[in-house]
Amino acid sequence: VAIKKINLQQQKSKEVLNEVLIMRDKKNLNIVTYLDSYLVRNELWLVMEYMDGHTLNDIISEIGMSEGQIAAVFRE
Repeated sequence: VAIKKINLQQQKSKEVLNEVLIMRDKKNLNIVTYLDSYLVRNELWLVMEYMDGHTLNDIISEIGMSEGQIAAVFRE
């Protein structure tokens, strides 16, 4: 598994809640599977399946993708 730690004092709670609800309710082979979440002190820990490689954000910022390529990834 992988754990994404979100500092609740630095993030907008509505955005965090939306992310959790989308991951929990939407099942798709192209999206990392959400397993559970835990509140640990001031952090929300999201437990997800582990995917080897990089995050989409890493690819966009480090390697670079055109707007069309990003749109195609999100569409899938």
